[in-house]
Amino acid sequence: MSKNELNIAESPRDGEHGIYDDDKAVPGDVPAKYRGTATDQHDMLVLGKKQVLRRNFKFITMLGFASTVMVAWEILPIITVFALEDGGTPIIFWGLILATVGMTFVYASLAEMASMCPTAGGQYHWVSEFAPPRFQQGLSYSVGWLLAIGWQVYLAGVCFMVGGVIQGLIALNQPDYVYHRYHATLLAMAVIAFSVVFNTVLAVRLPLIEGVVLILHVAGLFAIIIPLWVMAPRGNAHDTLIVFTDNGGWGNTGLSAMIGLTSVVGLLIGYDCSVHMSEEVQDASRVIPKTIMWSVVPNAIMAFTMGITFIFCLGDLNSVLESPTGQPFIQVFYNATGRYAGTTVMTIIFIIMLTSSCISEVATSSRQIWSFARDRGLPFSDWLARVSPGWNIPLRAVCVSLVVSSLLSLINIGSSTALNAINSLGGTSLLFSYFIAIGCLVWRRLYGAPLPPRRWSLGRYGLAINIVALLFVTPILFFYVWPLTHPVTAANMNWSSMMFFAVLVIAGIYYWLKARHVYTGPVMLVKREE
Repeated sequence: MSKNELNIAESPRDGEHGIYDDDKAVPGDVPAKYRGTATDQHDMLVLGKKQVLRRNFKFITMLGFASTVMVAWEILPIITVFALEDGGTPIIFWGLILATVGMTFVYASLAEMASMCPTAGGQYHWVSEFAPPRFQQGLSYSVGWLLAIGWQVYLAGVCFMVGGVIQGLIALNQPDYVYHRYHATLLAMAVIAFSVVFNTVLAVRLPLIEGVVLILHVAGLFAIIIPLWVMAPRGNAHDTLIVFTDNGGWGNTGLSAMIGLTSVVGLLIGYDCSVHMSEEVQDASRVIPKTIMWSVVPNAIMAFTMGITFIFCLGDLNSVLESPTGQPFIQVFYNATGRYAGTTVMTIIFIIMLTSSCISEVATSSRQIWSFARDRGLPFSDWLARVSPGWNIPLRAVCVSLVVSSLLSLINIGSSTALNAINSLGGTSLLFSYFIAIGCLVWRRLYGAPLPPRRWSLGRYGLAINIVALLFVTPILFFYVWPLTHPVTAANMNWSSMMFFAVLVIAGIYYWLKARHVYTGPVMLVKREE
């Protein structure tokens, strides 16, 4: 690397790294207690970045953060209604086992890369550093866009989910309530605004909040499953675990089960969230890999526990799917308890946990686009990458997440099908980012230079684990974009595949017009001793 490149990497005013909003501000404006360990400072130097964010997260608070971003067991009763249509209750049981095993290989691969390069950029940085040199720039740029889009639509999807659950709770207690799409949209916008407050005014308290919510995350599971096991009717074990169904009309239970499997795997997509907070974690190269693994496996077990409870306590499927609340899981709770008060309390637990997920996803999505902007991968990057002194948070990126999520929620007013397709786009985008990043790591292990030093390593099993991860993700990606029912019409079509390629087309146009002149990839700033 030339001396000029080193000067660029070290300048606090350039777009390749953290940027302050004030010409007089310097990285020293981050209070000493928030600058992390000596290892953190060394990692930032090696990666060619400046410390402009507070390192106020530790292992427990990051574990709470990752757990509440995904809220796997809380979301399970809401989205597995799609699996009930394709595959039935058995695909939820066996799918959770398969998803836990397969995604563990995926996240073990990501955890090792996070230890090598603990940066908020995550996958797009890893691709930039590990891909074959001739493909580094293009692949890294594409993955950066996939991550930016993926986390923005994930945020909008969860906020809208909260709005839908609140509507269901209103319908439960007010039988004459009339559903309107704009009600859910307004509720989603309110949740987004509430989440932004926690990520701005209360940002310094965010780790404490995550720690408290982690306790509710664990305790809430027992508050839900105990009443269900005690009061709900039991399903037949043979029918519940063995008899697959094809209510989607595909004419083949195997095909139907594979389509339903994707909604189960979707519960475990997104645990790279902690990676994008790397520059706000103390001792990140050690803590982030631990956080990834300790968040995936225990939360998968909790989701499995909720899954078994849900499918055995489901009761009559048709009455549940036709619930006047519009939320089948609320009907399951009411059928079990027979009381509005009990059902309301159980549903409020879901609303609180899903809202906490929105708070954490604002942080994740904003850090991702902020990181990509400081590498000049997005329009208006110089503006978007600036960090206001004294705040030590990417305030502008947080505001952009607010605007984008609010605009996406407006789509529901015109078409709920389009909004569902956008939500599917989030999972597809993140899975592709995992696939490309792990694929580049496999190439590096086989043909490239030795891997960088890391404090969390897969050792001699690394290549095998990476390959298994790729083999698992491949069929999931294939079926993730399939529609849920047959025959396929414009109304039930899964348009996420078209949206996925549309995003790449837009990214390609911006790349040709401007990004190819300013985006070189974060690898150009890395200063490793080979």
